[in-house]
Amino acid sequence: MPTKTVDTVVIGAGQAGLSAAHHLVHRGQHPGKDFVVIDSNSGPGGAWRHRWKSLTFGKAHSIHDLPGAPLGTPNPGEPARDVVARYYDQYERDHGLNVLRPIGVDNITSDGEAFLVHTTAGELRARTVINATGTWEAPYVPFYPGAGDFQGPQIHTRNYRSATDFAGQRVLVVGGGTSALQFIQELARHEVETVWSTRRAPQWTPQHFDNNWGLEVERSVSERTRAGLRPLSVSAVTGIPLNRAYVRDIRSGVLLSRGPLVRLTGRGVVLNGPGPTGAELPSQGAGDQYVSRDTVAPLPGHPIRDDGAAAWHVPIDAILWATGFRANIRHLRGLKVREPGGGIVMANDGVTVEKMPGLFMAGYGASASTLGATRAGRRAAVAVTRFL
Repeated sequence: MPTKTVDTVVIGAGQAGLSAAHHLVHRGQHPGKDFVVIDSNSGPGGAWRHRWKSLTFGKAHSIHDLPGAPLGTPNPGEPARDVVARYYDQYERDHGLNVLRPIGVDNITSDGEAFLVHTTAGELRARTVINATGTWEAPYVPFYPGAGDFQGPQIHTRNYRSATDFAGQRVLVVGGGTSALQFIQELARHEVETVWSTRRAPQWTPQHFDNNWGLEVERSVSERTRAGLRPLSVSAVTGIPLNRAYVRDIRSGVLLSRGPLVRLTGRGVVLNGPGPTGAELPSQGAGDQYVSRDTVAPLPGHPIRDDGAAAWHVPIDAILWATGFRANIRHLRGLKVREPGGGIVMANDGVTVEKMPGLFMAGYGASASTLGATRAGRRAAVAVTRFL
């Protein structure tokens, strides 16, 4: 850890952090002398190093190239975590970034002249901070009545390892994003019975995802962060593309949401989508056109009255919360930059924090995707250079 004040500390060595470091070098800063990159992980790969083994490169969201280093065409059957860890590791070596790890950040304060970054390895002083901590360390599980009564295991996406862990069980998968869909498909391939619950109709979309569409999504998310609102999940903004694999599993009855979760019980859950018979199906949004009534199997369980409305109690052995993540920004509490709603007011460039000169966010809000993170890293480096 440097003992003198550095120009910049980059917190996080994922896509956004490595992109920012590259562009700092491009603008004349020297790693280890003018700026440092610190990472809480024990090795390269960012959040990807924690993904489950069965998430192969071919199944993962596309991984955008880091600046100046094409990823190439990895084996689609190789675990994505191995591909990305190797790619990031080589990138750090080629650019001499000398990432300091494992070093966690407990808090950041300011003495009026510099930022004081309080880490697990001591205090670091910096004139500017690029926060690129992503979301992986901030899993989100919504509250439902009875959550403490449920007697089976409750696993979040962050802790998922293998479908074999659920052999012989009936699993409730909660969430409307890509991770939930992939979990259901993988569990089905291992003959694990699943029940899918979403708060609203699945956000299926026939939209073709091109660059212009992606930029429009980025602009819409930026409107929220400029207003200091908490960023939405990716699927809430983009929707889920109706590809062949999803359409096939809608038709077969594997990917059918059985409606919103009402509450948990000791050995099951209450849903209000299956109706009084357990065989009713709420709207599947744009997926309705592919639903075959012959594949809609009645759910096990029994009818129940919940607040006077007809609902259905389903026996459940385990719950998989595929409910996403929040921005990992707890360590910024000492700077008091968060709004009452939990968000941070961002400037028009998407990286500058309005309330705290010298603090820049990369991979936050609209830049949470790998493409957005790469762009945000460049913008953050440009903003740092101008500030200094």
